[in-house]
Amino acid sequence: MPPPRDILPIRTRRQRLAPMAALAALAVAGAAGASTPGAQAYYERALMHAADARCHLFAPALGSALAAAEAQARGAALRAGATNAALRVVQAQAIAKQAGLACGAHDLGVAAARVKTAFDGYSKLIRMSFPGDDAGWQADRTLPLRTPIWRLSQPASAGPVRVMFGLAGDYGHPAQLLAVGDFGPGETPYAAQLMVRDTARAPEPYLQAVSVAAWARLPLAERAPPRSAALAFTAEARAAADKTLLPRGAASGIAFRYPAAAAQALAGLDPREAVTLVFLIQDASGATARRAYVEVGDFAAGQAFLAAAPR
Repeated sequence: MPPPRDILPIRTRRQRLAPMAALAALAVAGAAGASTPGAQAYYERALMHAADARCHLFAPALGSALAAAEAQARGAALRAGATNAALRVVQAQAIAKQAGLACGAHDLGVAAARVKTAFDGYSKLIRMSFPGDDAGWQADRTLPLRTPIWRLSQPASAGPVRVMFGLAGDYGHPAQLLAVGDFGPGETPYAAQLMVRDTARAPEPYLQAVSVAAWARLPLAERAPPRSAALAFTAEARAAADKTLLPRGAASGIAFRYPAAAAQALAGLDPREAVTLVFLIQDASGATARRAYVEVGDFAAGQAFLAAAPR
């Protein structure tokens, strides 16, 4: 599915999102973890997000916007070379800093006012792109009445099979995590799985590289965890896909719906890693499996962007 034509240019999108938290922290943020790449931006966003959770500074839509900004800043810091351990320290510093401020403190009030001003432009965005290293996510906050659309999506391929993966839905229904494939005759899968890193068994991603330049060149297949460290979510439903959800140029396709827990697990992963879609096929030659790889990227930020839709 091609990106909508009215998506803002990348630099413009970032300019409109970044000030929301950067301005917010001017009055309250101190230097934190200066040696950690991207730490200051992440610190600022984490601080204001935590302050909102404690003091209820903003309406829910703006709170979700702050969550999106925090998730984006975390992803940017990781891509710049920060470690998850270092960012946990930075987040703890931000939480501790805001905990020492009274909810009625003048500095916090000034920062909150700046957030609200900066949010005016962000709240008007309907579509947004979240670029990745290999692939990115396209987010759409429009809500058609009866026809489901991709709310947050990324294209992929399983060999010759074109796939769309992400969150889809329409007005009045929660978005669901789907994989839609354009499978040929005799290759209709009877089941599908989503394989993600099991963070309980493998706290860190399998990037197999020590430098930013090295891991950024890794194919997505090499950023996915091995089977021994993977958590499998089996699709809970299968049906013919709505035409609005088909991969570009496809006349028909099959949609697999994953449980809500799968989306939660995906949002908790490192943006640099990949997850695996496994489509199980039984044909005349026996059982086969087709695999597609999806970059985690800013999936969490995209989710928060959808949640920040004006109501």
